[in-house]
Amino acid sequence: MRKVLITGSNGFIGKNLSVALKERGLIVLTFTHEDDISELTNKVIAVDIIYHLAGVNRPLTDDEFVSGNTDFTETLVKIIAERNPKASLIYSSSIQAEKDNAYGKSKLNAERIIQEAVTKSNINASIYRLHGVFGKWCRPNYNSVVATFCHNVINDIPLTIDNPSFTLEIVYIDDVIEAFVSHLDIKNNNDIFYDIPVKYKISLQDLADKIIGFKSSRNDLTIDSVGEGISRALYATYLSYLPPEKFSYSVPVYEDPRGSFAELLKTPAYGQFSFFTAKPGITRGGHYHHTKNEKFIVVSGKALFRFEHIITHEVIEFEKNAANIEIVETIPGWAHNIKNIGSDELIVMLWANEIFDRNKPDTVAWDMSYEK
Repeated sequence: MRKVLITGSNGFIGKNLSVALKERGLIVLTFTHEDDISELTNKVIAVDIIYHLAGVNRPLTDDEFVSGNTDFTETLVKIIAERNPKASLIYSSSIQAEKDNAYGKSKLNAERIIQEAVTKSNINASIYRLHGVFGKWCRPNYNSVVATFCHNVINDIPLTIDNPSFTLEIVYIDDVIEAFVSHLDIKNNNDIFYDIPVKYKISLQDLADKIIGFKSSRNDLTIDSVGEGISRALYATYLSYLPPEKFSYSVPVYEDPRGSFAELLKTPAYGQFSFFTAKPGITRGGHYHHTKNEKFIVVSGKALFRFEHIITHEVIEFEKNAANIEIVETIPGWAHNIKNIGSDELIVMLWANEIFDRNKPDTVAWDMSYEK
């Protein structure tokens, strides 16, 4: 079983990487700034792969950039070259290495130290120049505007945006970790520089609007498409900043003598989800739609579904219950109702293909008393 060393393992990327490597069954050793430097050699000797994530990006003085990024890298590379040259080194650098600032220079010099060791000592090394990384466990008010915006919106702290049109180029932590873990399978590595293949661009204003929208979704029950792309990554990140007392939230429930009804979730393009209950003997519905369509699932109790064609008056009926989960679809031009024919409360989940619009409901009442 391969052993891995992660420097900076208690940082944002380090925590996520450690979890992913353990999921893969690797033995993970760690080294942080709190550890004694004398422990580093024994850990380097003991492993097959070294992920070098440790570094400094928000120091009190520029000298700390040199000591934390350049000097420590030099120490680590020297140990690898002298004591375990067969180990593979994967270094987390920054796109800032291309820029003329103290942080960028310290990362660039660290890269050069690694490149020199590859040439002179024949160590195996790879360098990833990362754009701004965002995702769960990233510290707000530190070096990620995404983390700061999520934290502030959740805690009702106003957002400060000096340049709303400024475009960020960012990478999601899961994509970074996938690239890092997949690197274990690279054979005969002749390249030294690598990139995260999935990157996102978004303006500060659009970022703020998305995150504010995530919070608003609990009030209006409307959620954006969060199943792919940057919205998927941002929504997962936003949720990770919720404190435990905000893990749940209530939705409006409308009750009358027949039972209760609640809208649960609305989407701009994929309809809405609801549920209703009916007491024994109660019938709900009694209407038809021209275009709107629905899917019903009985999750508790026993129901009689009745359909009537509004032109031919053809009538069909069938029973459904929670013991045999099936979806019942409403058909345009067929009136329908649902009766609780059991002795317990009926609970039905409902999906509609469109959000209910009170000004244009596409729901026409119909007398369902026509006999077969």
